[in-house]
Amino acid sequence: EMSIKNFKNELGNSPKIFSYPFGEYSNNLKKIVYDLNFEFAFGQHSGVIDPTKDFLEMPRFPINEKYGELKRFNSILQTLPFPYESITPENRYLKKDDNPPEVKIKFFENLINIKNINCYSNEGNIWRKSDIQFIGKNEIMILLKEKFKSERGRINCSLWEKSGKWRWLGIQYVIAEYWELNFYSAIPFFNLVGSKFALSKSVKEF
Repeated sequence: EMSIKNFKNELGNSPKIFSYPFGEYSNNLKKIVYDLNFEFAFGQHSGVIDPTKDFLEMPRFPINEKYGELKRFNSILQTLPFPYESITPENRYLKKDDNPPEVKIKFFENLINIKNINCYSNEGNIWRKSDIQFIGKNEIMILLKEKFKSERGRINCSLWEKSGKWRWLGIQYVIAEYWELNFYSAIPFFNLVGSKFALSKSVKEF
């Protein structure tokens, strides 16, 4: 809140766009961002924005020294959005007993044929193709064989279209047991949210 007041005092207005530090967020943190009147918030799960996305869970592709090659940038420009109705677990902060999660993705009926969808994850801290079970014409379950063993659990799903372009859907989970180990090193970043996420707050409130 203090940083928002500083923006208003120095610049005459406050920002409406927020970027979660390291792309990490939970339902509790989303609520804080919403209460602070941010209209849009970006995670660090890859994907293309479309009207079906939660405005406080917007995807973004990383473009930096490691992922900033011109060939990759041009490929990103050709990527199509992958609209979906819901993803569970909804909370992107996974406690120890919820790892690995039972991930389900429900797509909109009759919008996209998902028969040939492929998903990959970093379960077991190794990127691999994940098994998929169709639990309906427009809904899949991603069958994770191992727990996520790093601070961030990632799942990327893609679908090749006849137009010659890829649809892309990324999901990122914060893995509590690993995230908490690095909590104090991340404190300076989280303080950007303002006093509502001050040092006195418990890790459990994330």
